[in-house]
Amino acid sequence: MARYTGPKFKLSRRLGISLSGTGKELKRPFPPGQHGPGQRKKLSGYGVQLQEKQKLRHMYGLNEKQFRNLFDKANQLKGIAGENFMFLLESRLDNLVYRLGFSNSRAGARQLVAHGHITVNGKKVDIASYTVAVGDVIGLRERSRSLKAIKEALEGRSHVASYLEYNDAALEGKYIRLPERAELSQDIDEKQIVEFYSR
Repeated sequence: MARYTGPKFKLSRRLGISLSGTGKELKRPFPPGQHGPGQRKKLSGYGVQLQEKQKLRHMYGLNEKQFRNLFDKANQLKGIAGENFMFLLESRLDNLVYRLGFSNSRAGARQLVAHGHITVNGKKVDIASYTVAVGDVIGLRERSRSLKAIKEALEGRSHVASYLEYNDAALEGKYIRLPERAELSQDIDEKQIVEFYSR
């Protein structure tokens, strides 16, 4: 399945979660459609699991094959599979570029990486799914620092995640540790996703 390119606000309302992180999409807290906020049928167990999976997949902007491959990788690691999966998603380069505030959205961060504006430990990396290791330094290429989109994103940034260390003078951030589960989205029940893929 290809990456979703349709209306993000409609998708957010259907899933009941803010995919942009701003919450603007949920001003009308009911699913989209011409029949308005009518009664919704209660979801089955499978339906709940599928919805949790779709929430997380669309939040990070992955297609199904990428998402499943990353889940399988997380399943092979020691520890709790669901939490490992969340940590692997959070360690993607495009996500950390977004967390550092170089872009206002994960889609924008993915584009910055794909266009060669981002470096990891001083070397250009143009693969959005690149897994950043703890201790790696994410920066901007010299010629990319004056980009209007990056400047606007940095000016509008509210905070940097506590598992990242940002150097304003050098315009780079360091991935200092893996996040804790409590620091990630509380709108996701990763146990349901583990059950979905364990069927």
